[in-house]
Amino acid sequence: METLKSVLSSFCTGVAVITACESGGRPVGMAVQSFSSVSLDPPLVCFCPARTSTTWPKIRAAGAFAVNILAADQQELCRTFAVTGGDKFAGVPWRPGGNGAPLLDGVLAGVECDLEGVLDGGDHEIALGRVTALTAHRAGEPPLLYFRRTYGRLPSSSMS
Repeated sequence: METLKSVLSSFCTGVAVITACESGGRPVGMAVQSFSSVSLDPPLVCFCPARTSTTWPKIRAAGAFAVNILAADQQELCRTFAVTGGDKFAGVPWRPGGNGAPLLDGVLAGVECDLEGVLDGGDHEIALGRVTALTAHRAGEPPLLYFRRTYGRLPSSSMS
């Protein structure tokens, strides 16, 4: 297992926060590094929540979610949503998207989705989302990256 983690940590990923609102309107969210585009036609994306996640069942039950793609300067925001329990939205500015899911202020981009399906992924599940709306906020700015169990960013020279 450690060798698998070590080898797979050699693949650099972006970081996102998946958000939704429970039936009572309470926002919920979780940080992920397993977000990806799946299909352009139909427009599908996916992320892979752990079966042990306490937030994923709430997002799944909501049936709609937003993917908030984090910028390089949002490492603390990522840490806020990476923990279990507590009010992750305390002091975090957001607005509801068209599907009701929270769109976090200051992110690079937002992807609103309806939950299309959930597939088995071993100790994780594979959540497929049908894209219903897109917003880009900070074009040209670097994303928050995760590589070898730490956060990073692209060098500024690579952004031109």
